[in-house]
Amino acid sequence: MEEYNLYTKILDWWKSKDIQDGSHLDEILNVYKVSFTFNSTKIENDAITYHDTREIFNHEGVTGYTGDLRPLFEIHNSKKAYEFILKSFDKKIPISLDFIKELHELLTVGIYDNRRYEIGKRPGQFKKHNYVTGKEEIGASYEDVEEELLELLEELEDVTEANIIISSAYFHVKFENIHPFADGNGRTGRLLIIYLLLLYNHPPIIFPSETKEEYYACLEQWDKEQKLDLMISYLKRNTVVTWSNRVTNNRNSTMKKMSLNDFLTDK
Repeated sequence: MEEYNLYTKILDWWKSKDIQDGSHLDEILNVYKVSFTFNSTKIENDAITYHDTREIFNHEGVTGYTGDLRPLFEIHNSKKAYEFILKSFDKKIPISLDFIKELHELLTVGIYDNRRYEIGKRPGQFKKHNYVTGKEEIGASYEDVEEELLELLEELEDVTEANIIISSAYFHVKFENIHPFADGNGRTGRLLIIYLLLLYNHPPIIFPSETKEEYYACLEQWDKEQKLDLMISYLKRNTVVTWSNRVTNNRNSTMKKMSLNDFLTDK
């Protein structure tokens, strides 16, 4: 009950901000954007660090780095994808096939290896072969990817602010089950769910990397049982985890803000 009340309070707080454009959104997400990128990319790449993520977001690079370059490419790409989300929110651009492919290209440019290129795979293009993902053979056949995504996007016409958390859970598990790309499906899908939440006036969430097994279990529940309850609970709980400190912080309350003079004044 306490978590539900806090979740409701967070929704009310977010709606009170009346965010209408990308610049205002970026201001609200100033700290969030680094944490989201760090956690989302680390789910699939354990070499990602918070320090490197923060440095790239704040300074466009990392000094003294001597490791594998792929993590840096992934972080840099995520920064560009985040900027794309802000610009898209500014214009309230709906999610479409072209939107999905552009977002994927931004996230994966420069990280497809030579083997993928040799067999015709490209960032921003749907897969050209079938794959086994997870414990079961899932994912749409490559010939059916576009049709299944179009059907999923058509279902988004029924989304409202009132049902956005359920709709987002459904969209995400379906997208990951379709598995439309050769690589980068998770990162693309998590940014898509963030954008969908934002479009319907719901605060975005962080997918904590330390909960990745729980996150994968939510996806697996859909794959095996066509059920959403785990993902819905996961999204609500991590809405609370993401925003509870911000909302309940005394500086955001109606309590009188104390100054030094309040303590120095003789009583």
